[in-house]
Amino acid sequence: MTPLLDRDTVDLTTTQSVDDLMALFATLDAPAIADMDGEFDATLLSQPNLLSTALGAVMVRYPLAPWRAKAFRPIDAVSGRGYNSFRIVGAGRDVRRYPMLTSIAASRYDSRPVYQLDYRPFDSLNGRINMVDEIRRVRPGVYLGIGTWGFTQRQRHIPLPFQLLGPARPYAGDIGTARP
Repeated sequence: MTPLLDRDTVDLTTTQSVDDLMALFATLDAPAIADMDGEFDATLLSQPNLLSTALGAVMVRYPLAPWRAKAFRPIDAVSGRGYNSFRIVGAGRDVRRYPMLTSIAASRYDSRPVYQLDYRPFDSLNGRINMVDEIRRVRPGVYLGIGTWGFTQRQRHIPLPFQLLGPARPYAGDIGTARP
């Protein structure tokens, strides 16, 4: 299938369909671990259904503490760490939540390499709901991510697209301790 979105010219927006975003995702390559270093501004894109749209509004578009970024740092050539950043409105500061481990892994969708964000090793909300995100590079500084979460195989295959731009700021430091 030929994607409807061209990686060299596309500006990802919240109006592109999930099907179009997934078609584009299938044509992209994983960034290297070393490329993902710093905070990347985050935007939730179109969601696949009304429930996902509503949950996204609550979890990442919450008006008092909206989602600002995902951040990463390489540990070595094959792994890294990361967190999500939220802006506390009125306080003018960010808080870091939802630690993750990162690696290059096989995609849930096409088995090709992705930059994977695995929240499950940490005792956080994202870890408890089995969240795993996949990222591929659209072009330098622009990344398409597909979030997944759930308790069944079917739930964990519902794509929740988001965009990352950057890096926009330096990595602020690790949070959380991975479970044994």
